[in-house]
Amino acid sequence: MTLKNIESKTLFYFVTICLLHATACITNSGHDLKHGTHRIEKRTDADMQCWREYGLGQFIHWGVYAIPGGHWQGKAYIGAAEWIRSWDEMSDEAYDQLYKDFNPADFNAQQWAKIAVDMGAKYMIFTTKHHDGFCLWDSRYTDYTIAHSPYKKDIVKEVVDAYTSEGIDVYLYFSIIDWNHPGYRSKAPETDDEKQSYEEFKQFTRNQLLELLANYPTIKGLWFDGTWDQSWVNESAWTDNLEKELREKHPGLIIGSRFRADEYGKRHFDSNGQLMGDYEQGWERDLPGNIEDVHGNDWECIMTVPENQWGYHSAWTGYVKTAYDLIEMLAKSVSLNGNFVLNFGPDGQGAIRPEETRLAMEIGEWMKINHDAIYGCEYAGLETQGWGYYTRKGDKLYLIVFNKPIDNRLKLVFPKESLLPDKACFLKDKTAIEIIQGGKNKKNNTIFYLSIPVNYTVGKPFVIEVDMTDKRKEDSVYQQART
Repeated sequence: MTLKNIESKTLFYFVTICLLHATACITNSGHDLKHGTHRIEKRTDADMQCWREYGLGQFIHWGVYAIPGGHWQGKAYIGAAEWIRSWDEMSDEAYDQLYKDFNPADFNAQQWAKIAVDMGAKYMIFTTKHHDGFCLWDSRYTDYTIAHSPYKKDIVKEVVDAYTSEGIDVYLYFSIIDWNHPGYRSKAPETDDEKQSYEEFKQFTRNQLLELLANYPTIKGLWFDGTWDQSWVNESAWTDNLEKELREKHPGLIIGSRFRADEYGKRHFDSNGQLMGDYEQGWERDLPGNIEDVHGNDWECIMTVPENQWGYHSAWTGYVKTAYDLIEMLAKSVSLNGNFVLNFGPDGQGAIRPEETRLAMEIGEWMKINHDAIYGCEYAGLETQGWGYYTRKGDKLYLIVFNKPIDNRLKLVFPKESLLPDKACFLKDKTAIEIIQGGKNKKNNTIFYLSIPVNYTVGKPFVIEVDMTDKRKEDSVYQQART
C-alpha cells in the first residue's frame, strides 16, 4: 500500500469517526446526564406488558374538597373543584377544618369497583392525597388524615381491596404539593431556615411514599402530581435516588414521566430528549394527532367529562362529553398504542354522580360487545381513513367505525409487504362482510373495500373484525396511468 493510499485511508477513518461523533452529539444533545433517563428502550417485563394491554382505566379524584363541591358561601368557583382552597373567596383556615365534617355515608368501595367493572376498566388510579395534603389513609407522619375525621376508617385500603377483588389493578395517585405541611414551598428555598424546613418536607414525602408501598403491597404503580414546582424540580439528584429506592422496595413498580426532573430542569423528557419514567404522562385532557406524536413511547391519556373538573363540582358548565365522545377517544388512544383513563369525582358523601354512572354504563354496554378491539390491541400500521380507527391483535385487524360512508364501503389501504385481508365479519354477531379488491394506488399500496349491507343500520360505533393473511392477493388488472 502506498503512502498516498495510507493517508487517504487514514483521512477516511478520521472523517468517519468525526461524523459518528457528531451524530452521537446530535442524538444526545451534548448532555452527559447523571439524572436523566436510565433506560432508553421500553420495559419488556410482564408488569409493563400488562399495563400496555389495559386499554381502558378509571381515575377517581376524591377528598375533602368534595364537601364544598365548587361552592363556598353562595359563590361558585369556576376553577377545578379540588383547587378551591387556592381561591380568594375561601380562606385556608376554613378549608383546613373541612375534614372535621368528612363522614361520607354513601361511600361504598365495592359499588365504585362494580361501576368500573361494568364500564370495562382494567385499572384504576386513586387519589391518596391531593394538593391540600389531606391523607385518605392513616399516615403516621401527620395528623391531617382520615383517621382524625368522623369517618376514621382507611379509605385507601377499602378502595385497594375492593378493586383488587374485582380483578382491577390499582395505582395510587400522590401529590408532591402539600399545602398543609409547614415545610412545603413552591419556590426554591433561599434562607437557611427555608432550606432546613424543605429538607424536613422531603423526608416527610419519602416516608409517606414508602408507607404507601408498605401498607398496600398489591398496588401496581404510583401516579404523581404537583411535580412542576421549582423547589421539586431543583432536587434532581434526591428525586432520582428516591425513585430508585421506591423501585427497589416494590419490584415491578410502574411510574410515569411526571415524577422528577433531570439536572437541567427538564421534565417528562430529559435534556437528551429521552422519556423519563415508564410511560409518557403528558397527554392530560389531550390526545396525539398521529403515531409520530408519541415517538414510539408508551403513553396514557387522562380525560375529564366536563372540560376541567376532576374533583366533585356540583355545577358542570360548558361542554359535557357524551359516551360516544369518550368511546372515540378510547378507540383513538388504543389505535395509537395508548391507554385511555376516564375521571370520576364522587361527591362529599361518597356517591358517584348519576351523569358519570350513566356514562360508565353506556361505555360498558359498548365494551361488552366490542372489547376484543380494545384489550391487548395496538397500532395497526395502516393509514387512517375517515370512517374511524384501526387496532390490531396478532393476525386480527379491527375496524372501529364511527362514520359509515354513504356508499356503504369502507376503504382500506395496505402498504407493500403488509398482511392482507382474508375474511371479514361484524364483531357483534360474526355476520360475514364482502371484501372487494380495489387495485393499487401510485404508492403501490393495495386497496380493498369492505361492503357494508345497505340495510345495516346502527346507532352506535361498530366494529368489524378482519382475519389477515400473508397470502398475497392476485394483483389487480387495473393499470395505473403513466404520468
